[in-house]
Amino acid sequence: MTTAVDTAALEQSDHLEQFGLLALFAVAGALQFSIAVAETLLAVAILCWIALLVTNRERFAAPSFFWPLLAYAAASLVSAWFSPDPRVSLMACKQMVLFLLVPVVYRLAAGSRATTMVTVIISCAAASAAIGIFQYGILHYDHLGQRPQGTLGHYMTYSGLLMLVIGAALARILFGHRDRTWAALVMPALLAAVVLTFTRSAWVGACAAAALLLALKDFRLLAALPVVAALFFALAPATITDRFMSMFDLKDPTTRDRVAMLREGEHMIRTHPFVGIGPNMVQELYTVYRDPEAVKDVNPHLHNVPVQIAAERGLPALGIWFLFIGLLLVALARSFVSGNRILAAAGLAAVVAMLAAGMFEYNFGDSEFLMLFLILVTLPFAAARSETRDPATP
Repeated sequence: MTTAVDTAALEQSDHLEQFGLLALFAVAGALQFSIAVAETLLAVAILCWIALLVTNRERFAAPSFFWPLLAYAAASLVSAWFSPDPRVSLMACKQMVLFLLVPVVYRLAAGSRATTMVTVIISCAAASAAIGIFQYGILHYDHLGQRPQGTLGHYMTYSGLLMLVIGAALARILFGHRDRTWAALVMPALLAAVVLTFTRSAWVGACAAAALLLALKDFRLLAALPVVAALFFALAPATITDRFMSMFDLKDPTTRDRVAMLREGEHMIRTHPFVGIGPNMVQELYTVYRDPEAVKDVNPHLHNVPVQIAAERGLPALGIWFLFIGLLLVALARSFVSGNRILAAAGLAAVVAMLAAGMFEYNFGDSEFLMLFLILVTLPFAAARSETRDPATP
């Protein structure tokens, strides 16, 4: 009888593990097409993870960088409590549930599953890139008023996801052996799609990630970047090259507006240095802090990750966020030296891309972007764990 009960419990655990893993794989793919579907699947994965912890009597486990994320969530809740409209700010804090992706990926994507998940991510991104190229070439999403966005709600989200996947694919090409062919085949589509979005922040992030990866592989490879730049100017449509050159035009309206937003953020921080003005309150209070040289009457956020965090949640929250980034970079660097170099390089590329693009866009507050970012930076540490009973990887 005892043996039969143990066998049944083992089978139940295996079923939970497989179901949770499939849901997690589906999350990694679906978030590049539909946030609603991805969040529903994430709820399933979280429930399976919790059930595994309870039924197997497992201890909670997560990489070290998860704890600053938890502290950041707590600081955000404090900021929401002191917000001029706590209800709106608390609703915005629901996004922090996505932080649970870190322990879920760490538990379910162990061992070789982590590598398989990157293949799923790259493959789904290839399909998403094809949709964007089709939109540009056939549906005439070829100007700033109508840009390729795949099946997502905004071109900024679409380009940000492509930026992260470009880093993961390039990491596989440079540091992989058996599985680099597929990444190399889809890379032209990924690059073309992100270029055609007209999104300058994503271009900056992708270039920063590429420079890091080339330097990690062989510093001499950085010489390839001027060649790529020359090809870009030779082959890209004039509308794309004009958009690129606008980054250096201080008279460009969007550039002037971003500079004004930095001053607005500074004003918010000086006024509320400890708890900020409250999560999701930038748009609500924009007219109060609007800079005289601002172009738009209102903006949903300040287009800069550190400034947005400090303005919304206060300087203590920003310090905690920097601690998260610092611990993450150190852990990924150590993993690159002694662990899975492909996954660690992809994680490092994701962090550098996020930081570079985040100087011009509040990408850390984008749910789809945050989900893929957390998956990519957690996978190297999940790969270092052995699979629980070595179930078949889907």
